[in-house]
Amino acid sequence: MTEIRTMTIEDYDGVYNLWENTPGMGINATDDSREGISMYVKRNPTTSFVALDNGKIVGVIMAGHDGRRGFIHHTAVLPAYRGQGIAARLVESSLNALRDEGIKKVALLVFTKNDLGNAFWEAQGFKIRNDLFYRNKEIAEIEYLPNIYKDSNN
Repeated sequence: MTEIRTMTIEDYDGVYNLWENTPGMGINATDDSREGISMYVKRNPTTSFVALDNGKIVGVIMAGHDGRRGFIHHTAVLPAYRGQGIAARLVESSLNALRDEGIKKVALLVFTKNDLGNAFWEAQGFKIRNDLFYRNKEIAEIEYLPNIYKDSNN
């Protein structure tokens, strides 16, 4: 049985390796660097989780909040481990941790072309909102790494 436990910065190398080996992951050299993930985990020490099989990281979910709303980032399970309920267990762990911290609503982003991911999140009860636009603005230089969903709107 795969073990689920809270993610720490010591998991970084295994988590980053998982992201690199998950088709369609949208990672960048800035936010997803060891420093960027360290800041995130320090700010949200109880809400991100890894799945391990004999010590190997095979799944991850990063989740956190700003005191008002929760947000899920970079959820992934290695293709060879899919279909075993690992991602659902990771989601449940993060939602419970966020709920324990008083968070009542959680959001996430999925690439529109990621059919597998969109089907998974729909099955988890996350609905598409058609009444808003997602907007962002880079306030520092970000080096985007290649992925299959990259387009000019990053």
